[in-house]
Amino acid sequence: MDVLQEFKCPCCNGAIAFDSTSQKMKCPYCDTEFDIETLTAYNSELKEDTGDDMTWEAPESGEWTEDEETGLRTYVCESCSGEIVGDEHMAATACPFCGNPVVMRGNLSGMLKPDMVIPFKLDKKAAKEALRRHYKGKTLLPKVFKDENHIDEIRGIYVPFWLFDANAEAGIRYKATRVRTWSDSRYIYTETQHYHLTRGGTLGFGNVPVDGSTKMEDALMESIEPFDVSGAVDFNTAYLAGYFADKYDVTSEDSIERA
Repeated sequence: MDVLQEFKCPCCNGAIAFDSTSQKMKCPYCDTEFDIETLTAYNSELKEDTGDDMTWEAPESGEWTEDEETGLRTYVCESCSGEIVGDEHMAATACPFCGNPVVMRGNLSGMLKPDMVIPFKLDKKAAKEALRRHYKGKTLLPKVFKDENHIDEIRGIYVPFWLFDANAEAGIRYKATRVRTWSDSRYIYTETQHYHLTRGGTLGFGNVPVDGSTKMEDALMESIEPFDVSGAVDFNTAYLAGYFADKYDVTSEDSIERA
């Protein structure tokens, strides 16, 4: 009796018991019947089943050189605490997150230097035109969205991302059915066959991006994926000139779960 109490119905996961009339195991919830031998084999397989094995690896990054650290500064917004990166000549500007002024906070010493950067492909004029095309035809759009003052505030911002590679090994179990229906002059018959299917294999993933900034909404950043990583070039601080750049505040270790 102790062994039978451990069985679960493969169809609805309800507890099943032996039915003396049919001499089979029967589920009281979905009325499905099973041979004892079949359930015994199924239960043994579940006990031997191992969890999925997925190992993520984050690329190693280099340190900032002394010359690069000298040319960069971080600024913090006193209103929303958003942090951005600029050059040594940036004294004050508008926060790209809330629009308030930002003040200098410090340099980037101790932070990991990005390996790659995807340079902007559009300038401010092209971005404004793309935004106008997006607004076109939207008659119920609030007037504030079309305000030229807001459109003129468009600025490019670089967002830090961690790129992960992974080799995943997994096993999957399926509950499958095959239904056959026929009839005669009096009744309509339905036969349902239940199957337990297993599949397994390995799969490799490359350049899985995870937003490394808590200031940028993860769902928003993922909505513009995938990124054309083929357009990435070796990082150089010159690419930041004229743009905002948010520094990372989420470590690669903390990003693994999201990846």
